[in-house]
Amino acid sequence: MRRITTAAAAAASLLLLTVLAACAPDPAPTTPASTPPAVAEQTGTPTPTTTPTAAPAVALPTDCRAIVSAAVLAQLQDQPLNDKAFGPTGVQSDGSLICVWGSPSADTTNLTTTISYIDRGPALDAMNAFREKGATCYTPDEGTRCERTWKNKQYPVTDGRTMFWRDGVMIDTQYSNLAPDGYTASLVAHIFG
Repeated sequence: MRRITTAAAAAASLLLLTVLAACAPDPAPTTPASTPPAVAEQTGTPTPTTTPTAAPAVALPTDCRAIVSAAVLAQLQDQPLNDKAFGPTGVQSDGSLICVWGSPSADTTNLTTTISYIDRGPALDAMNAFREKGATCYTPDEGTRCERTWKNKQYPVTDGRTMFWRDGVMIDTQYSNLAPDGYTASLVAHIFG
């Protein structure tokens, strides 16, 4: 009985290490297998970027409108882009790009994406911390993606966050009542070709 328990514990430890390293032996589905339970999310500013130790494999985009597909842009057509009321947007001094879709007069309807360089270690730390809050993580498009939705505390709408990391680039999107179909996939296709 003790050997079975030890073997089971070893297998569980190996599985946990595999998940934490964000390495899956088989390709994951393009959609998450399950939706995590809705839980309250802490609000905050986007995760700070770090300077990569090696030359980045891809260039960061510089135009928020150009990085979304026509289908996604059609879903965002009524939303203002980068209104000054939301603070710093566009290309930042470190080369990152902040895109904010939404009207400052709306209480909840907005979407903020930060695209930045970040090394693998800090990226995995951020994604593992997000997973611990209930995010579902999987490995589409040669990268690692974590996502979660929850009910807005004040309004009857859905809020959420999606993080995608690949080749030293993090795409971090937080939204409230504005989640265009195919948004993250569109950004990934544009950035990584």
